[in-house]
Amino acid sequence: MREIQISVSPEAYSQPSLLEQSVAKAAGLTVGSFCFYVLRSSIDARGKQVKYQIKVLITDLAHPYHLNLNKPVERKVGNSREVAVIGAGPAGYFVALSLIEQGLKPVIIERGKDVRSRRRDLAKLNREGVVNSDSNYCFGEGGAGTYSDGKLYTRSDKRGNIRQVLEWLVHFGAKQEILVEAHPHIGTNKLPILMTEIREYILSCGGEVRFETKLEDIRYRAGKLSHLQLNGSWFEFDAMVLATGHSARDIFHLFHRHQLLLEAKPFALGVRVEHPQSIIDQQQYHCESRGDYLPPASYTYALQAPDRGFYSFCMCPGGIIAPCATADGEIVTNGWSPSKRNNPWANSGMVVELRLTDVPGDSVLKMLEYQASVERAAFEAGGGAQKAPAQRMLDFVAGKTSFSLPDSSYQPGCTSVQLNEVLPKLVSETLRNGIKLLRKRMPTYYTNEALLVAPESRTSSPVRIPRLDTFAHPDLENLFPCGEGAGYAGGIVSAAMDGIRVAQAVSQYLENTHGKDSHI
Repeated sequence: MREIQISVSPEAYSQPSLLEQSVAKAAGLTVGSFCFYVLRSSIDARGKQVKYQIKVLITDLAHPYHLNLNKPVERKVGNSREVAVIGAGPAGYFVALSLIEQGLKPVIIERGKDVRSRRRDLAKLNREGVVNSDSNYCFGEGGAGTYSDGKLYTRSDKRGNIRQVLEWLVHFGAKQEILVEAHPHIGTNKLPILMTEIREYILSCGGEVRFETKLEDIRYRAGKLSHLQLNGSWFEFDAMVLATGHSARDIFHLFHRHQLLLEAKPFALGVRVEHPQSIIDQQQYHCESRGDYLPPASYTYALQAPDRGFYSFCMCPGGIIAPCATADGEIVTNGWSPSKRNNPWANSGMVVELRLTDVPGDSVLKMLEYQASVERAAFEAGGGAQKAPAQRMLDFVAGKTSFSLPDSSYQPGCTSVQLNEVLPKLVSETLRNGIKLLRKRMPTYYTNEALLVAPESRTSSPVRIPRLDTFAHPDLENLFPCGEGAGYAGGIVSAAMDGIRVAQAVSQYLENTHGKDSHI
């Protein structure tokens, strides 16, 4: 066995016979005399000719390489100690998988519906602008990740084993390419099948998944949770993992009402910017058309404009802007792409960092309230029925009203407004300055064919639920905050990694309390 790094054309990368010829030439071998496997691939668009940079493993014909997937350890846990897992998103489901490995029974509590039933509520939201507060793009099986793209790239490699998460996903049905691609992606159309497979596995091991079940209240004594109120009834568990995602505002209010420790947390706020995909392709690939062998181009950027962070977020090539409100009277936008990324638009968040000092007051919920106020203002400006306030890019920079708007993927529709009258002054001024800076880096990006749709406001949780080195909450020793909603993750893979670590901490806690009552 040996590994080599080579550069090949998009055409060669896309056709196995041409790729084998390229590997043979680079390795000094004869075509047909070896086996080879792509271990890593990334697109290099820095030069005039776009290339794939790939790492290849070469073996002789007698010793082919076999991929041995890491997969969850299967145990029967139907009669084991029970752990409530609040939320069936990536964090919650990976908590459950890891709890099963530890020999514990997860009982998943999810306010929303199963992934198939959830689709009907999303269709009504898109077509009629009707928000189901418990079943939407943020709430339901799979969490916000299921219907918002399935991007798997993360920089959080010090927070857990990225490869383990990816291999578990492949085990449950994701394409093996996610183990190879530099920026892996599943696609919103594929994720529901994956979530169903994970759920069926959890059930087959003796775990439980309770849909349309809401955590409404808690009781505690002597520094420990004692009861959970679920849909009006009280239940006991051995421990609770809170993995409710960044939009479960009622949970933050519940904790605040009980005077449990919370912290205000910075987040980012801005707009979704949407271009025709062809403009992004031309900019990134330096060509009139990307051709048949390159995927729709993406981009990332991070700038200071002038003394404040301004960056792209959740870029969706060939994607859709989605209405992601979780309550009536608010507008929230996000983006997603199908697995083929074959829609005619590209969209990305264009957001501005907000610091705690930007919002007056000392309430731990001040950033949440600030976020909500912007979403309500956007709803009023849009005119209702989930119509989003929008403006052409150059018009926004010039402070001019857009007398017409380009076609958009945002299904409820857009309303032409002056976005500087909707967004906070700090945000709109930084966006304007940032767009001007981007003009130098990405000239074709700066166009009135681009549409700014507001607001992109759920970039991360505006509240952190603190935890100790044991992963437990400082006030309640058997409560374990987890994932994006608690402020410890930012995406599918980082949430899944956090879920695995939290499950291991729960197991350690219960092992240390072995011999006590089987329920709290």
